[in-house]
Amino acid sequence: MSRPPLPPFTKETAEQKVRLAEDGWNSRQPENVSLAYTPDSRWRNRAEIFQGRDQIVSFLTRKWQKELNYRLIKELWAFHDNRIAVRFAYEYSDDSGNWFRAYGNENWEFDQHGLMRHRVASINDKPITNEERLFHWPLGRRPDDHAGLSDLGL
Repeated sequence: MSRPPLPPFTKETAEQKVRLAEDGWNSRQPENVSLAYTPDSRWRNRAEIFQGRDQIVSFLTRKWQKELNYRLIKELWAFHDNRIAVRFAYEYSDDSGNWFRAYGNENWEFDQHGLMRHRVASINDKPITNEERLFHWPLGRRPDDHAGLSDLGL
């Protein structure tokens, strides 16, 4: 299975890879998202460390059951050969209607087929008010004309 764009990355293909990842996560479909990763992909997400697509599906299922109204923006930070670093922010609410913005960084490593084999994510959450929300598009893919992180001052 191949998942273009493939390494080694150029600025253009790294940006494409980042947007494809953002689009996948904004779909909130754990099984489909897991297909972008190798079957034995290793993850560190906050304090959780796990490996494999089944664990990715379990993790994402739990995540999106808890983080409601999830909207994510990713931005390329750096790239080299088969590695990409991104920064991101996402907004979500809990089941009590409280809003949060999560900020973070991810380091990605890909195999020769363009599947991510290693993901390391560091994330911090900040409570926000409904008035402080910046991500207002309908659930799903961020519209192409919506501002990115830098444009939003994030």
